[in-house]
Amino acid sequence: MQNVLCMRDIINGAQEKCVLPPMDGYPHCEGKIKWMKDMWRSDPCYAEYGVDGSTCSFFIYLSEVENWCPHLPWRAKNPYEEADRNSLAEIRTDFNILYSMMKKHEEFRWMRLRIRRMADAWIQAIKSLAEKQNLEKRKRKKVLVHLGLLTKESGFKIAETAFSGGPLGELVQWSDLITSLYLLGHDIRISASLAELKEIMKKVVGNRSGCPTVGDRIVELIYIDIVGLAQFKKTLGPSWVHYQCMLRVLDSFGTEPEFNHANYAQLKGHKTPWGKWNLNPQQFYTMFPHTPDNSFLGFVVEQHLNSSDIHHINEIKRQNQSLVYGKVDSFWKNKKLYLDIIHTYMEVHATVYGSSTKNIPSYVKNHGILSGRDLQFLLRETKLFVGLGFPYEGPAPLEAIANGCAFLNPKFSPPKSSKNTDFFIGKPTLRELTSQHPYAEVFIGQPHVWTVDLDNQEGVEDAVKAILSQKIEPYMPYEFTCEGMLQRINAFIEKQDFCHGQVMWPPLSALQVKLAEPGQSCKQVCQEKQLICEPSFFQHLNKDKDLLKYEVTCQSSEMAKDILVPSFDPKSKHCVFQGDLLLFSCAGAHPRHRRICPCRDFIKGQVALCKDCL
Repeated sequence: MQNVLCMRDIINGAQEKCVLPPMDGYPHCEGKIKWMKDMWRSDPCYAEYGVDGSTCSFFIYLSEVENWCPHLPWRAKNPYEEADRNSLAEIRTDFNILYSMMKKHEEFRWMRLRIRRMADAWIQAIKSLAEKQNLEKRKRKKVLVHLGLLTKESGFKIAETAFSGGPLGELVQWSDLITSLYLLGHDIRISASLAELKEIMKKVVGNRSGCPTVGDRIVELIYIDIVGLAQFKKTLGPSWVHYQCMLRVLDSFGTEPEFNHANYAQLKGHKTPWGKWNLNPQQFYTMFPHTPDNSFLGFVVEQHLNSSDIHHINEIKRQNQSLVYGKVDSFWKNKKLYLDIIHTYMEVHATVYGSSTKNIPSYVKNHGILSGRDLQFLLRETKLFVGLGFPYEGPAPLEAIANGCAFLNPKFSPPKSSKNTDFFIGKPTLRELTSQHPYAEVFIGQPHVWTVDLDNQEGVEDAVKAILSQKIEPYMPYEFTCEGMLQRINAFIEKQDFCHGQVMWPPLSALQVKLAEPGQSCKQVCQEKQLICEPSFFQHLNKDKDLLKYEVTCQSSEMAKDILVPSFDPKSKHCVFQGDLLLFSCAGAHPRHRRICPCRDFIKGQVALCKDCL
C-alpha cells in the first residue's frame, strides 16, 4: 500500500483511493459493498463503526465486523476476532458434567440412557481419534443446542413416546451430536423450552440494529431443528439476521436449494410447510449422505453388547435363517410371494409387535419386540436381513450388516419421490429413492447389500443363492462409528464457516469438474464417476474464464437465477451462469444443456470428507 491510511483519516472522511485486495473466494463481497454504498446511512450503527461513505470504510467494516470481504493486508489484526481466540478446546474423557446438565430435564431421559449405554465406546473413540489426528490448538466454541421437537409448544410428545415404540431417529441423532460436541471440548448449553431459549439469548433479543452486538458473543454455533428454527426466529426478532450464519439445522430427509430459496420455491408453486429459510443449503444436516447440497451429520449405529457378550458373540454359529425388517404387520402386506422364495431356502424369522399378524405367513417364527442386546444375538445367528420396502432409510440395515448379515434391499422402479409417494409429499425435496436404502445401495453394495426388484422372482432367487454360497464378514462403515462421527463433526466445526465471506473448504485441490448430459443432475454424474457433488465449488465454475481450464469455451454467456446453472449449450457454445448464490444446486438437471458439475473424491467410509480434507 503506497500511503498507509490510519483509522482517523477514514473516520474523518478521507475519500482516498483504497487499493483493494483480490476478492477471489469472497462471493458476497461485491454485492455487500454495493448495498453499503446506498444504505450505510440507514442505521447509525455503521457510523459508530467508522463507516463514512468511502469505499475504504465500507471495506474495513465488511472485512472486520461482518467478515464478508478479504482482510486489508495493511490493517492490524482484527481486534474483534483476537478477543475470541483465548480459550482452547480440550477433549473430555468423562461424562459427569454432561450427565448433570441433562438430569434437569425429564425429556432427556431416553437420550441420557443411550449416552450411558454407549459411554465406554465414546470414551475409547475420542482417545483413539486424539492419537490419530492433532486435536490441540482448536478454539473452544460456545454452542447452543435447541431441540425444538422436545418443546411443549411443538405438540410432538416425542419424549413421552420414546419408550413405547415411538419415532426415535431424531433422538438418536441428537444424543450422538450432543455427545460429540461435549467430548470434543466445546461449551454447550442445551435448551428444550421457549423459556430456556429466551433466557440464553436475552442479551440480544430485540437488538434492532443493522450491526452485530458488540462485545463477547453469547453463542458462535447453534444446532437446531426445523421446529426450533421457527421458535428461534420469533424469539430473536430483528437480531435473527446476525445469527442466521451460525445455524446448523438437523433435517433427516434434507432440504434442496429450490425449496430453501423462498422466492424460487414460491415461483415453482412448492406448497411445502417446510423450507423457504434462505440459509446456505449446507447448513441443513441430514441423517444419511443423500443430499449433497446439504451436510451429512449422520449418527452412530449402536453395538448393544457388554465386554462378556463380545467374547461370547464370536462363538455363535450362523443358522440357515433370515430375519425380516418390518416390526409392524402392515409393512408385510402383499409380500407373501417374495417371502415364499426366501422360505424355500431358509427359515424366516420376525420381530413384529402388536396383536395384528394377518399379513404374516404362517411359516414365520415371530420373536415379538426384542431388546437391542437380544436383537444383536439374533442377527449374529442370521444370514440374511430381508427388506420389505418400508421404512425408508432406517438404521436397522446398518445394524444387520455390522453383525455379518447380508441385506436384501428392495429396488424402486420407478424411483419413489414426492411426485408418486404420499410419504414424501410436503417434504422440501424432490429427491428420488432408487431403493429402500439408497445409502446401503450406493456406498456399501455387494457382498453386504443386494438390491433386488421384488417382482423379479428369478433375480430374488439368484441373490439368495449367491448370499448362501459365501461367508459374509461383519462390516461397519467408519462414518457410523463413534470415532467416525467425532472426526466428521470436528471437521465441520473447524472448517465449515458460513459467517465469513470466504469459503476455502473443502480445499480446491479436491475439485474434479464433470459435464453432465442433458437431463442429468450433478448429483448423478458425480455418483456415476464414484465421486460426490460438492456445492461449495460451484462459485469457482461461475465465470467464463474459470471454464477455460476445463476446455469449455463460451462464445456467449448470460446470468440466470435458477437451479439448472451453471450450464453449457454444446451446439451454440452459450454458457449460463448463476446469478443467485443460494440457487447453486447439485440436484437440478437441465433438459437441453450440459450442466457444469463440481465433483470431489471422498474417503471410503467417511463420505462427508475428501481425501485432502483433514
